[in-house]
Amino acid sequence: MGCVLLGDGCPSVMLRVSLGPTEQLVSQDGCRSVSALSDGEVSVRPYRAAEQLALGSLPRFMIQNKLQQVLEGLQSACRVNQKEVSFTEARRDAARAMAQVCGTVGVSAQGSGDSVLCAENVSEVYLALLDCLNDYTTDSRGDVGSWVREAAMSSLTEVTLLVVSSSPELLSPELCRRMMCCLAQQSAEKIDRYRAHAGAIFLRLLHSSEPAVPHIPHREELLSIFPAAEAGALNWNAPSQAFPHITRLLRLPQYQYHTLLGLTVSVGGLTESTVLFSAQSLFDHMRTIQQDRSALEQFGATLLRIFRDHQRNDRVSIPLLKMVDQMLANGCFDIFTSEDDHPFCVELLALCKEEIKKSKDVQKLRSSITVFCGMIQFQGEIRKKVLFQLLLLLCHPFPVIRKATASQMYEMLLTYDDVIDPSVLDDVMTQLSDTNWEEDLSAVRNYRNQLCDWLGVQRPAMLAKSPAQ
Repeated sequence: MGCVLLGDGCPSVMLRVSLGPTEQLVSQDGCRSVSALSDGEVSVRPYRAAEQLALGSLPRFMIQNKLQQVLEGLQSACRVNQKEVSFTEARRDAARAMAQVCGTVGVSAQGSGDSVLCAENVSEVYLALLDCLNDYTTDSRGDVGSWVREAAMSSLTEVTLLVVSSSPELLSPELCRRMMCCLAQQSAEKIDRYRAHAGAIFLRLLHSSEPAVPHIPHREELLSIFPAAEAGALNWNAPSQAFPHITRLLRLPQYQYHTLLGLTVSVGGLTESTVLFSAQSLFDHMRTIQQDRSALEQFGATLLRIFRDHQRNDRVSIPLLKMVDQMLANGCFDIFTSEDDHPFCVELLALCKEEIKKSKDVQKLRSSITVFCGMIQFQGEIRKKVLFQLLLLLCHPFPVIRKATASQMYEMLLTYDDVIDPSVLDDVMTQLSDTNWEEDLSAVRNYRNQLCDWLGVQRPAMLAKSPAQ
């Protein structure tokens, strides 16, 4: 237990915190605890977390004229970096401490950034807390980043209600938009506890009247989806209740991206009840826009944007492939299949190819196979390109992927009987079903090349190995 001397030359004011074997000093020349946070000098996890908790508990007169330094230290402690990625508890406590410090110093729109929360520093506080909502750190304990996200959501609520109660002009439309969209995303994700926490906060800010939160996008539409009289009865922990409500935000342009991003990890997840109700709610929404080409193209563009933004981010890309497979199987994009080489399927194919390029992740490769097979329903040259990708996978180095590809192609040809010439259909089906695709690659390649000839697809060329240096 170390003893920390705090204050402006006031030795009688003491605070005991666990900062390590040596005493740390906060003096008039600077905040020693904040310096330790940003410099990474405190390397033991419990001690590092204790510094944030200590800063959050400081009385106002000790923070006076040092607020900017305190906030910068806490903002730095909130960031994930490779060197200190395991300090999840420290980031969680820094997010909590930021709201505590803001509550201690108060708000004044025209005040000094070194003394109160004001126009000079409010944006930095919000941006630091919003960045915490992107903390998806995992370790042997699971999704430990959820601790940081939960703390950041609570702190955003406290700071927002503090700001709008005294100086609502400090909350800009853009900050409010980002905050509500991020909360909508968390409200659509797969972990029941954190979905419930996000949903409760989303509704609290939406229905807050004294003070009212300004600049909430689509406020009237949200109030019709979440009436104040019914808000208390909504059980966000229950997927059967939460997802039918949250998927209605897909109709609102400003919420569509973040809501779909949250739904992606739920629909493509592993928990049966979450997958069932999130997928069912998503398909219900897709049916409402099935014949609206403009709305469907906007949805497709948002889906592709999420794929681009999270390319090779397995936390999102693998569930997204699983979700796209389900959507293709349920005919969600049937309106696009009547047009040759629709831009949606062309870009989807390009993104899938890039996602699995040089990948050794069996789960990702299996998911891509089912997506390719689902894409065979699109018309035009894209169909040949999809077949080419599947034929490439028939000679993948992993036998399990070759076998899975052959099995999925067989089912694909049973479902879509217009893909190939009927005169060679029986030969293709026999080759796919009877061949031992786990044989040596040299033998498998001959079978694959025969399929290329029957399907009218160019045989893949083997890349020449570069000579050894």
